[in-house]
Amino acid sequence: MDNTCPVSFKKDRRGTYLCRLIHGGQLLNGLAGPTVMTAAPFLSTTWFSPDERATATAVASMLNYLGSACAFVVGPLIVPPPNVTSNLPQGLEHFGTIKDRIEEVLYAEFGVTSVLFMAMVAYFPSRPPVPPSVAAASRRLSYRSSICKLLSNVHFLLLVLAYSIPLGFYAGWYGVLDLILTPVHISQVDAGWIGFWSLVGGCILGIVVGRFADSIRGVLKLILVILFSGATLSATWFTLTFLSNVTHLPLTAATLYTSCILVGVFLNGTVPIFFELLVETVYPIPEGIACGLVTFLSNVFMGVLLLFLTFYHTDLSWLNWCLTGSSLLSLLLILCFRESYDRLYLDVLVSV
Repeated sequence: MDNTCPVSFKKDRRGTYLCRLIHGGQLLNGLAGPTVMTAAPFLSTTWFSPDERATATAVASMLNYLGSACAFVVGPLIVPPPNVTSNLPQGLEHFGTIKDRIEEVLYAEFGVTSVLFMAMVAYFPSRPPVPPSVAAASRRLSYRSSICKLLSNVHFLLLVLAYSIPLGFYAGWYGVLDLILTPVHISQVDAGWIGFWSLVGGCILGIVVGRFADSIRGVLKLILVILFSGATLSATWFTLTFLSNVTHLPLTAATLYTSCILVGVFLNGTVPIFFELLVETVYPIPEGIACGLVTFLSNVFMGVLLLFLTFYHTDLSWLNWCLTGSSLLSLLLILCFRESYDRLYLDVLVSV
């Protein structure tokens, strides 16, 4: 769905108020996003042993993406697109139908969020009775010291850019996926299913590679190189498919579906591995500070992409090139990154 306010909203003061209210709600959701995303590595360190941390991080972080996947399906199925008027009233009555459906979705989301929030307030212990590892029981640096060390750590900054640029661009790209696919006659509902399977596939792959990282330690960088190689190739395939007149690649629904889904699977699968490698690289800096910073920067890059979209919205092919270029850039940054496992070494040495 388009995040801009409908034209009919802007004709009176009530419409202006509603637009501001909508943007205010989106701002609050955006502020809460980094907190939710950074909870996964903190919870895995606090509650799980060293041979379970990557899996726990993958499950916790991927559940957030699973909710986004459901939104891709629920939105188009419940809310009809503005340009489809079959079996629906015309004109203002059709607009009123869309408005009512959007309100139904928002109230349902509010109900689910409220129930989860009350359950968390009622019972959610801060830590287990016995720390599962040495790292879980160790002291961490203060906020000020952590920020200073992070900004002076070149390897951390490489990893920050490798995460935030492609994941931020991808978030903005799949947010307007239905608009990107409209010129090739892919409907909003079909675009929603593409986004759904991209995120579901990424969730499954993220959990699988998380379990693999727990089984064979010290291969986080290798996993990221493999995943971003797949993401770069898939994004290139998707982008060149739109230039079928030049590349002579078949422009079919099957190729668009496959390449688009593969992009999401590979990129979303990198999230838990990035979080684990970030925490290992900057230990003993708290997990929330390190992962919160990269999540914030990812949102910044997504905002920059959407800002440019407001000026260049007639031809959206440049979004595909941004996604391909950012995936390739991230792959090069990861290859230049020197991995370290300070947290893991502490747990292994002390336990021995």
